[in-house]
Amino acid sequence: MKILLLKPSSLGDVVQALPVLRRLKQHRPASEVWWWIDSALAPLLEGDPDLAGVVRFERRRWAAPRHWPEMWRSLRWMQAQRFDWVIDLQGLARSGAFAWLARGKLLVGLDEPREGARGFYDIIVPRASYYTHAVDWYLSVLRILGVPANGNLEWLPVRPFVAAQVRRQWPAPDGQWLALLPGARWPNKRWPAEQFASLVRLLDGAGDAPRFVILGGEDDREAGKTIARADPRRCLDLTGQTSLPEMVEWLRRCRLAVSNDTGSMHVAAALGTPVIALFGPTEPRRTGPYGQIGHVLQTPLPCVPCLRPRCHYEIPMECLRAISPEQVAAAVRQRWTRGP
Repeated sequence: MKILLLKPSSLGDVVQALPVLRRLKQHRPASEVWWWIDSALAPLLEGDPDLAGVVRFERRRWAAPRHWPEMWRSLRWMQAQRFDWVIDLQGLARSGAFAWLARGKLLVGLDEPREGARGFYDIIVPRASYYTHAVDWYLSVLRILGVPANGNLEWLPVRPFVAAQVRRQWPAPDGQWLALLPGARWPNKRWPAEQFASLVRLLDGAGDAPRFVILGGEDDREAGKTIARADPRRCLDLTGQTSLPEMVEWLRRCRLAVSNDTGSMHVAAALGTPVIALFGPTEPRRTGPYGQIGHVLQTPLPCVPCLRPRCHYEIPMECLRAISPEQVAAAVRQRWTRGP
């Protein structure tokens, strides 16, 4: 059996879809599974033991007409594979169109109304309720296909070479690191960097006090600098300096992560790293750290969750600003003392 999964972006969405891949290989071990993914995220999945390979979606490159022949060659390759199942876990017009053009024998997709992708599918999979977590919604696709969706799994297998490289380049004992993840795609999902810095100062102390690693992309460099200045001795600012596989292995070695609602938060949750998640305009029951929703901090304002990328409240960003560094520090101390 040949299967094509479509989940091109974003980082958090791709990570939350990984249990679908794991279950397919557990219960259909002879199947050949390919994953259609944005080229920027491809390093997360390249070399994955459960994948036959990745199909790169060159979203930015293919926006230019001169590169359309490349897109056509990619589509022709997918059609030549004669996939038995094509599973669209993105549910948007672009992914639905590519899934349909792959010409698989059966096309399954999510009941996502935003862009009308449902018109492409043979089978449409509804969300059980408004509050059903994204991971559980994705897994419900397998139940419709007769694939069991329960039991233990390893979301992100260790990459020994990358893990050894991380320890060699940044030597320090595992279990003493607290990851700070100050980034997020929406500006109003970012707890202020100054409050992250205050958190660092509040967690100063002797004995079992943590060391901090600040992880994020290029867009998070200024936030990283602001946080690291709070205590340069204990802060390692790696914003914009790690690859995706290196970021994964960093989070694997951390004892705890304090995070905004961002993709790396989902990575930490997938690894089983304890997370304290800071939520503002989004709904943690739908997209919070899977298995750790009880460790989300969120201010109960009348507008929360607004699900909007821009704040319209009378006090801008109050849903996040009202989460005090003292409140987060107390949550950190409680989880930190439980040990690695």
